[in-house]
Amino acid sequence: MPQRPSTRRLAVLALVAVLVTGCSQLKGSAAAGDVEKPSIRVAILTTVDLATLWLAQEGGYFKAEGLDVQTDVGASGQETLTRMVTGQDDLALSTYPLFFLAKNSGTADIKLVSDGTSASPRSNEVVTVPNSPVKTVDDLNGKRIAISSKNAASDVLTRSVMHDHGIDASKVQWVPMPLPEMGAALAQGRVDAAYQPEPFLTQAAKTAGAYPVVDAASGSTQAFPLTGYGATAKWVQDHPKTVRAFQRAMLNATRAAVDRARIEPLVVRNAKVDQDIASLMVMPAFGSTLDARRIQRVPDLLQQLGVVQTKIDASSMIAPQAGTG
Repeated sequence: MPQRPSTRRLAVLALVAVLVTGCSQLKGSAAAGDVEKPSIRVAILTTVDLATLWLAQEGGYFKAEGLDVQTDVGASGQETLTRMVTGQDDLALSTYPLFFLAKNSGTADIKLVSDGTSASPRSNEVVTVPNSPVKTVDDLNGKRIAISSKNAASDVLTRSVMHDHGIDASKVQWVPMPLPEMGAALAQGRVDAAYQPEPFLTQAAKTAGAYPVVDAASGSTQAFPLTGYGATAKWVQDHPKTVRAFQRAMLNATRAAVDRARIEPLVVRNAKVDQDIASLMVMPAFGSTLDARRIQRVPDLLQQLGVVQTKIDASSMIAPQAGTG
């Protein structure tokens, strides 16, 4: 009668099998990439929306796909988009409205490569300070409101939430400025209110006593798609393996981002925020794979607000999405 393998022998064999499988998957992933451009540049903003990209860099997810990803920091979504369109960078993180407006105006033929974030409750708010004439959402009428740039998510979401409350956004004095400067502008009385995402939201609360007037991700913009990664259609067409490698790395990083303990140190290190702010801030909802029905909310809102006059088909702008491969 044949002897049964010992428990130890079975354990050793199982461990070998796991190691072999893991190695083959890692090698297969990089080999499957065999990317056209191993070193790429991504134009970014130093917001919490970048957490998954930082995780993909520092957690080795890009490296496993044969990519070396360098970042180029811009002051606004419009600036990062411009750097990508002009060829200074290969991809850009920007707010979705700006991608659609670039496509609609003929400025660039844009393809959306990977999702970034959607708004979670209290992660993006219109804030004020104690010495401001703005106390409630009704007081926003005719006031000076800081936004990152015209028609960016900060502008579109603020206008949408004002519309939901019956406030005429056309009477507002919009004041574009870099996100990090808004807290000081509020404290100095140069603006009456400001759209703030994290970590600037929590920073402004600490340094300027800022407090929320209204959640910008409420009503019509609840769980609204905020940011994503885009490239020109030509770049996507010329670098299909690079695109898929980037998508796979971002998908794996997004899965790992459910552990907040992995995100906070990245924000402290890369966004240069204090640990106490990182521990208090509200995280957005991270994503990676693009869903056309969800992203369609963005151009539909742009049309509703009169920013664009005709319907834009989001599905036509989404690059093929890689699986877990």
